Amino acid sequence: MSVGALAIEILVVFFLALFLLHRYGDFRKQHSLVLLGTLLSWYLCFLIVFTLPLDVSTTIYNQCRIDNERPGTTSSAQSFNQTSLTSIHPISPSKVCHKPWSYIPDGILPVFWRVVYWTSQCLTWLLLPFMQSYARSGGFSISGKIKTALIENAIYYGTYLLIFCSLLIYVAVHPKWQLTWRGLQTIGIAAANTWGLFLLVLLLGYGLVEIPRSYWNSSHHGYLLAKTYFKMAKLATEKADAEENMEDTMQEVADSSEAIGYSHPLRKCIDTILKKCPREIQDRMPRRDLEESEEENTHRICPSKRSLTKLHKQVINARQRQSQTLVQWEILLEEVFHLEDVQRNQTSPTRQFVHSFTSGQSPSCLGKYLYTSTVEWYWECVLRSWFCRLLALLLTLLSGAVVWSECTFFSAKPVLSLFAIFIQIAERDYNYLYIEMACFVTIFFLCVCVYSTVFRVRVFNYYYLVPHHQTDAYTLQFSGMLFCRLTPPLCLNFLGLIHMDSTISHQQRIQTAYTSIMGSMHLLPCIADGFYIYYPMLVLLLCIATFCSLGTRCLNLLGFTQFMSQSDDLSSDLVDEGRELIKRERRRRQRSQDGDIWKRSWRERYEEKRNLGQNRNGYSELRDDDSPRNYSETDQLM
Repeated sequence: MSVGALAIEILVVFFLALFLLHRYGDFRKQHSLVLLGTLLSWYLCFLIVFTLPLDVSTTIYNQCRIDNERPGTTSSAQSFNQTSLTSIHPISPSKVCHKPWSYIPDGILPVFWRVVYWTSQCLTWLLLPFMQSYARSGGFSISGKIKTALIENAIYYGTYLLIFCSLLIYVAVHPKWQLTWRGLQTIGIAAANTWGLFLLVLLLGYGLVEIPRSYWNSSHHGYLLAKTYFKMAKLATEKADAEENMEDTMQEVADSSEAIGYSHPLRKCIDTILKKCPREIQDRMPRRDLEESEEENTHRICPSKRSLTKLHKQVINARQRQSQTLVQWEILLEEVFHLEDVQRNQTSPTRQFVHSFTSGQSPSCLGKYLYTSTVEWYWECVLRSWFCRLLALLLTLLSGAVVWSECTFFSAKPVLSLFAIFIQIAERDYNYLYIEMACFVTIFFLCVCVYSTVFRVRVFNYYYLVPHHQTDAYTLQFSGMLFCRLTPPLCLNFLGLIHMDSTISHQQRIQTAYTSIMGSMHLLPCIADGFYIYYPMLVLLLCIATFCSLGTRCLNLLGFTQFMSQSDDLSSDLVDEGRELIKRERRRRQRSQDGDIWKRSWRERYEEKRNLGQNRNGYSELRDDDSPRNYSETDQLM
C-alpha cells in the first residue's frame, strides 16, 4: 500500500479530532480562530500517536536491509534470539526482508515529522497562549484584546526566554561542545520534552490506577449510585453558586447601564455587554426615555472603560459557568434516573427493562429491533457488571506491565522491559502487522491514561472540559496546549520502552524517523543519561499514592470535598442530600410527564369528537375540567 496507509491515517485522524471538537466545542457560537487552533493542535497530536507504529515497522524493515547488506553482521533481533531466547534454529544473516504492508518510502517520514512536530510546538508555545488570553479578554475592540493578551503573556514568554538562555550559556561555555544551529534545536527540544515529561509522569501515574479502578467500581451498582448521588449534591451547590453569581453580575450590568446615558461615549461598550447577557435578562433591563436618562446621569458616577472591560469579562464567564452547570445537571439527572431504573429492574420477573420516563428521542431502527427491552435487561442487569470486571482486570495487567517497563526499560542486557521483549520477538520473524498492533495498543493505552486525566481534571472554574458543546474557548485552547506538550515526550518514552531509542537503550541500530528529528540528546548528558531514565521510575510511587487515594484525602483536608466511601460521614451526608434532590426532581418530572399525557389525551378526545362531526354547541358542552391546563406554574411552586 506504500503511502496509502499514511494517507488513510491522516484522513481518519482528522475526522476523529473533528468529532471530539464537535462534542466539546460549539461551532456556532465560538470564534473560528479558536476552533481552528484547537482542531489543529488535537489533530497534530493524534497524528503523531497513530503514525508512530508505521514509523517503527518501517525502521525495522530498513534495519533488516542494512544488516543483509553487511556480510558477517547480525541484526538486533538475531542477537536478541542468541542471548535471550536461545533459539534452536538460528536465523541466517541473509534472511529475506519482507516489505511491510504499510511501508513508507525513504524521505517522506522525516519531512512529515518535521512539519507535524514544529507546527505543534509553535502552536503550544507561541500561538495558543496568545489566543487563550485573547479569548478571555474583556476588551471591546481587536486592538484592545491584542494589547491585553500581550501584557498577560509577557511574563509567560519571558520565562521561556530565561530557561533557553540559561541552557544556551551552559552549552556555550562548555569546552567540548560547539554551538551550532542543530545544537540550538536540540536545546529547545530538550527543554520542551523535559517540561512535558515532568507533567507526563504525574498524569500517567494517576491514570494507570484510576482507569482500571473506575471500571471495577462501575461493576458495583450500589457504589456507583452512591457516588452519583454525591456528585448530584455537589453539583447542586455549584448550580446555586453559578445562579447567584449570574444575578450579581447582571445587577452590576443594570447599574452600569443606568449610569451611562444613550449619548455617552461608552454607551457602545454597554450595548456590547448587554448582547452577551441572556435574553430574559435583557428584557428585564429598565427602559427609560432619553431626556429622563440624561437628567439622572448627571447625579450618577459613570464607570470607567477599564471597569467596563472587567465587567464584560465577568459577564462572559458567568454566562458560560451557568450554562455549563445547567447542562451538567440535566446529564447527571438522566444518569441517576437510569441507575435507579437498573436497581429497580434487577428484581423484575418479566426480565424486560422498563424506564421511568420516556425519552424525547425516538429510537433508531437498529436499536428498535436489536436492542429490545429484553436485551437491555440482560445487558444492564446481568452482563454489564461482569464485562466491567473483566475489562478492569485486563487494564490492571496492562497497567502493571507499563509500571514494570517504566522502571526497567533502561536495562538493555538483559532485556527486562516487557514491551521491548514483545517487539523483539515479533522482529525476529518480521511480523510487521503484530509489531504495529502491539505498538498501537501500547501507545494508545498510554495516551488514554494521560489524555483521560486531562479531560477529567478540573482546575476550579478556569479549566474544565464539558461535553455537549459547553466547553469554553479558554479550556479548549488550554487542552490543545497540554496535548502538544505531552505527546512528544510520551512518544519518546514509548520508544524507550520498546528499545527503539538508542539514546536510552544504547543499542547500535538505525533510529526511527521520529527520533532523528529530536537530535542527539547526548549534547545534554545530564538530561539524556539522568532525567530521561530515572525520572519515569517515579510513576511507581505515584501509582501507590493514587491507589491509597492520598490525593483525595489531601483535597478533603483542604476543604475540597471528595467521595471516599459510603461509610465516610461527610460523604454519606452528601449522598443523602443527593438522594433527596433526586426524589424531588423525580416528582417534578413525573408531574410534568403526567400533565403532558393528560394534554395529549385531551387533544385526542377533541380530535375524535371533531372528526365525528360535532357542532360548536356540542363542543362547548365539554366540561371545564377537560380544558388543557398549564402545569409549568404548578411544577415551579412544588
